[in-house]
Amino acid sequence: MSTALQPVATSPVRLLPVPWRDPRTVSPARLAEHIEALELACREDPQSADLRTCLGMAHAMNFDAYKSMDALEKARGLDPDNFFAQLKYAELHYRLRALSCAEQETLTALDLATNAWQAGLARKQLQEIRRLVREGTQKPAWTKSLAAPAMVLVALTVLLSLCVVWL
Repeated sequence: MSTALQPVATSPVRLLPVPWRDPRTVSPARLAEHIEALELACREDPQSADLRTCLGMAHAMNFDAYKSMDALEKARGLDPDNFFAQLKYAELHYRLRALSCAEQETLTALDLATNAWQAGLARKQLQEIRRLVREGTQKPAWTKSLAAPAMVLVALTVLLSLCVVWL
C-alpha cells in the first residue's frame, strides 16, 4: 500500500517532520520519491528554511553529502535563527568527521536553542563530538607541506637505484 507524499505546509514549522526513525528501513525508491517531493516543495516555496532543512536531511540519508550541504547552507542563509537548520548543518560536519567545524556549528545551534529539549539535543551532539576529538577520530588537518617528505622519498629511490646498478 503506497501513500502519496503530501507537500509540507508552507507556514513555518519549527518541529520538522520525521518520515522515518531508522534510515536503514527506507527503500531507495521511497527515499527518491521523498527527495523529489521536497525539491518540488522547495521550488514552490523557495523562502522556506524548514523545507530546505528537510531536503538536506533527505539528501544526507541518500549519502549525497554535497547536495545535503548545499540545502542546509541555503536553509541557514534563509533563516539564520533556525535551530534545526543549524543543528543539522553541524551534524553533517560531524558525520563527515570535520569535528572542529562541527563543534563550532553545534555551539551556534546551542545558542539558538529556544527550549530545554533543543538545548539537550545540541548538548548531546556536542558531547559526542568532543568524545571523538578526545579519542582522535577526526580527519587530519593538512597544514604542513609534503615537499620535504617527497624529496626524501625521491632521494632514497635514486640512492636505491644506484645501489642496484652498482651491484
